[in-house]
Parts: sequence; C-alpha cells; structure tokens
Amino acid sequence: MSESKLREAICRFGRSLFERGLTPGSSGNISVRLDDGGWLVTPTDSSMGFLDPAALSRLDADGRLVSGDKPTKEIPLHAALYDTRSSARAVVHLHSTHSVAVSMLPEIDPASVLPAMTPYYLMKAGKTALVPYYRPGDPAVANAIKGLAGKYASVLLANHGPVVAGASLEAAVYAMEELEETAKLYLLLRNLNPRYLSPEQVADLVKAFGLKNV
Repeated sequence: MSESKLREAICRFGRSLFERGLTPGSSGNISVRLDDGGWLVTPTDSSMGFLDPAALSRLDADGRLVSGDKPTKEIPLHAALYDTRSSARAVVHLHSTHSVAVSMLPEIDPASVLPAMTPYYLMKAGKTALVPYYRPGDPAVANAIKGLAGKYASVLLANHGPVVAGASLEAAVYAMEELEETAKLYLLLRNLNPRYLSPEQVADLVKAFGLKNV
C-alpha cells in the first residue's frame, strides 16, 4: 500500500474507533511502519476522530521527525513493540473503557489478563499481558515491553489502556476491537462462573489456525 493510502487508512480507522467511543477526546495513537524503516504516526494531542492525512507525523528509521506535526508522546511504547516483534507493521494504542477497567482489577494475572472466552479473542489478539503503571510517555514503559521478549501482540498498560501490534494496520485494529469486546464480556460475566473454552478447545484452535502466543 502506498504511503498516501496508508495515511488515508490511519485517518479512516482512527475516525471509526473514535465514533464508536473506543478512544475519547484526544486520547489514543496509531503508528504504521513503512518499507524504508520509517513510520507514520498520529500527532500528539490530536483527536482520532479528526485526523488530517497531511498532518500525520512522518518519522525516519531513527525516529526523527521528517514532516508533519509533532508525534505522539508514546513513541517509546510503539518502538518497543516494533523492536521486539519483527512481524509488527502497525501499533494501535487506545484508552477504551472496558480494557482500562480490567487493567485495574486486583485478580487479573499479569501473564494472562483475560481467560480464553471466545475463539476470536485468541485468533485475533492472543494472550494479553499486563504492564505495570507508568505515566504516559515515560520511556521506562519501553523497558517493560521489551521485558516481555516479543511474546505478546496485545498488552494492557495498568490504569491506562490497551496496546496491540499487528502485521498490518487492519489486523492491529481488528485485534484491538476483539480485545476490547473480550474485556467487556469479562466484566459482564465477572463473578458469574461463566464457561470458558477448555484446554482441549484451545488446543484445537491452535492446531487449526496455527495460533501463537495463546
């Protein structure tokens, strides 16, 4: 896909996420890695619902701003996922309500935040890790992400929000949506003793679809 079409796609997906209430105000950010190693990134303090393709931040392979507006402060977060997941070509970070809520619950397992509730959660997002709280933009979050050694495509930042890496922008957005819906299901069913997928059912999905990180 050409750079101009990627710019349009970032704005289109951003508006879709915003209009459905998945990232309010000026929260959230999207990046896409280009063939030359550079990035397209949403600007800092910009609403995902009103992005301008021409104003997107264009960074070179060393993370320097080449053109466009000042990039999101979450560059270290995005960079850590690209550095540890060689297949990643896009990263989406939101402040979606249900995922943020789950990130604050005391009972969740940092190594596997959500149980195997649906096949599409495993197929799209895979197992999700929890990263401890850091202030937005803190470079220390990069070390926390790198500490996961590329084992997770989806991560919850405690008291902050989800971040997902994908092999394409479309894949990252769809995985993010599946993660948020699964977080919503978890909250709806919490303390109700729901029936999750069994280990045998999970193993069948892994075999049928070649899943990793589940």
